[in-house]
Amino acid sequence: MGRLTKPRRGLLGPGLIAGASDDDPSGIATYSQAGAQFGFALLWTLVFSLPLMVAIQEISARMGFVTRRGVAGNLRCHAPAPLAYGIVALLALANIINLGADLGAIGAAVQLLCGGYVLLYVLVAGVASAFMEVFMRYARYAAVLKWLCLSLLSYVACVCVVSVPWRVALRAAVLPHPQPTVTYAMAIVAVLGTTISPYLFFWQSQQEVEERQLHPVRPRSEEFTRIRYDTVVGMGLSNLIAVCIVITAAVNLHAHGILDIDTAAKAAEALRAVAGRFAFVVFALGIVGTGLLTVPVLAGSAAYALGELRSWRVGLRHLPGQARPFYVAVAAATLLGVALNFTAVNPIRALYWSAVLNGIVAVPVMIAMMRLSTQRRVMGNATLPRSLCWLGWIATAVMALTVLALAILSLTGAGG
Repeated sequence: MGRLTKPRRGLLGPGLIAGASDDDPSGIATYSQAGAQFGFALLWTLVFSLPLMVAIQEISARMGFVTRRGVAGNLRCHAPAPLAYGIVALLALANIINLGADLGAIGAAVQLLCGGYVLLYVLVAGVASAFMEVFMRYARYAAVLKWLCLSLLSYVACVCVVSVPWRVALRAAVLPHPQPTVTYAMAIVAVLGTTISPYLFFWQSQQEVEERQLHPVRPRSEEFTRIRYDTVVGMGLSNLIAVCIVITAAVNLHAHGILDIDTAAKAAEALRAVAGRFAFVVFALGIVGTGLLTVPVLAGSAAYALGELRSWRVGLRHLPGQARPFYVAVAAATLLGVALNFTAVNPIRALYWSAVLNGIVAVPVMIAMMRLSTQRRVMGNATLPRSLCWLGWIATAVMALTVLALAILSLTGAGG
């Protein structure tokens, strides 16, 4: 099946891949730290954030489908140039740090499983990911990414082999008990930042553009139903896996006094001591699988954003010779992530902080998306329905207030 064929489009695609890649090693580290440090106390953030992340991802997908441009393309056409370039610069910075951290986590996880050299595994994973994204045919590549989504089931397996006090966990999921401390606020920003991530907006919107070019288009109402179904399944899977990771860390780490988990690999290593080799191996394999899924999404979203801003021909459906600058950007972003692991900067320890950075970057991106998707000059007669508009603005306000709360608590020195 080549890049120019037009098979019928399935119900699951961009939304499923976006949701699955949301649980990258950065997210795994963040959720592990949340469970280790606070037990079940932050489970409510994942329940609360689900409708918000579904809404904002659906909005990004609708924008791509209707306008035939991604988020960056719409910013270039309808927003002031300084704003557009500023947002894309922040996105690229966050993505490259995330790339380095995720590749470092893959290397550390493989070392735990097989021994050997972390940097060698980082190099192999980065080069292999860039090679496949640049040279593999789009239909086959998209299928590979969908199969990698199965790696998320490893975290469901982890929950199934431990004894969980479900009554306590369910109570914590629906009855939040906020703590006025910097560490608690930072944990909320990190969790929201890794569940509502800006790179996912750029990826899913542009993937809708790609899919529209390759597949027959149904009536708009049917396409919007497909987008909603795809997004709900993808984001629902993402949050289910996040809940499983928090519960695994709460039961196996927090309950045993292990409160500091700053990397995904460290979480896997700690599990070996308290939960046995099976949980350790399954958790570590999940890190590798989700990392391999997320690296091309991070590199691709940065390349999409830069390419649309610079009016390049963008898209994985094109052959490398037809979109050379775009593919150079994909490879460059990936290799910069690899290079971070060879510097004094330790990208593995940046996992948790990259999630916080994503939370901060998401705010201006979400504001711009909401303004554009509610304007007829951008969306024509397909502006957002009222309910989706309200959810999108609520999601934007929640992200802004969370980051503001962190800033206030940091400046006042409240709590520990």
